[in-house]
Amino acid sequence: MIEAYFFDLDGTLVDTEILWVEAMELLAKDHGYTLSRDMALHMVYGISWPGVYERLREHLPELHWTMDEMGAMIGPYFYRLRDTRDVRIQGSIALLKRLAKTRLVAVVSGSYRADVETGLAIAGVTPDVQFTLSHEDYAPGKPHPACYLAAAQHAGVPPAHCVVFEDSSAGVCAAKDAGAYAVALARPGRPAQDYSRADLVLEDLSVFEPQMLASEKGS
Repeated sequence: MIEAYFFDLDGTLVDTEILWVEAMELLAKDHGYTLSRDMALHMVYGISWPGVYERLREHLPELHWTMDEMGAMIGPYFYRLRDTRDVRIQGSIALLKRLAKTRLVAVVSGSYRADVETGLAIAGVTPDVQFTLSHEDYAPGKPHPACYLAAAQHAGVPPAHCVVFEDSSAGVCAAKDAGAYAVALARPGRPAQDYSRADLVLEDLSVFEPQMLASEKGS
């Protein structure tokens, strides 16, 4: 029986994952570097901030920013992009609110805690979420399962009784390696990801029902 649901934030509840990719491209450009879209996606998409920082340093070893310095520098680019559009993913938000009426719901993100809080406010789900985990709360980041193991422990629920909603291959791998169900959100027009390990792939999370998961049928 499913007892808890964990949502990723960027790209799952709010359409901000791609904005971080674009922000990284702009940050690099303004410092005299060119990042291809493929390289920026590799650095950022579905990766927690420590992982983003490591990949940036691998690609540009001459940079001597600390991780927090990088976060402070990229922030203004991201906020400008975010403020130009409605980033709410309505189907995902509707599902979270529906599930929260009967089950524990939490948000597990690789972003900074302040950005997670802002994202929840934008999505309008702060009252529906029982707790959040941000990159400051666990290590290492996705695709390592530490985040979802920590979430299950915090919830007091075995990982096998948890469902994770993710939009990236890194997030799906983190969920599966933690022993949880993984439901992938594959929105049209967003970068292709490897969802081969997901238990279920949907274009819109609003249609999700627990019975769609094989072991929950008939329960």
